[in-house]
Amino acid sequence: MNEGSTQGQIANVLTEFSQSLAAFWTDLGDLAEDTVVVTMSEFGRTARENGNRGTDHGHANVMFVMGGPVKGGKVYGRWPGLDPSQLYEGRDLALTTDFRQVLGEAVYSHLGNKSLNEVFPGFENQTGKFLRLLA
Repeated sequence: MNEGSTQGQIANVLTEFSQSLAAFWTDLGDLAEDTVVVTMSEFGRTARENGNRGTDHGHANVMFVMGGPVKGGKVYGRWPGLDPSQLYEGRDLALTTDFRQVLGEAVYSHLGNKSLNEVFPGFENQTGKFLRLLA
């Protein structure tokens, strides 16, 4: 693919992204134990390349959560796989977790805002749907 695998546009951007997060974390010092950082993008990339040997905007993506209260070291959610039969429309990652579940848990558990219906109107974000990624 034109994006490259370990070298290329996406790899370079992700290197900068991870270095920025590491620097931020270092700068937080002792405050890191009381901090939760959630990263997300408004779109993902398709798993299959397009006719130009690149990828199109996809509808599923990864979220990274880090912080002192985070029960880390694992992947949360369901991974459907990359087999064409497991992909959305045969080319895109299948959406398995609504981002509001992750953000809702951070808002509810870490920030202490129990009014999730006001934060995410119309979304039934009940505590039972949390992924339990925060201590």
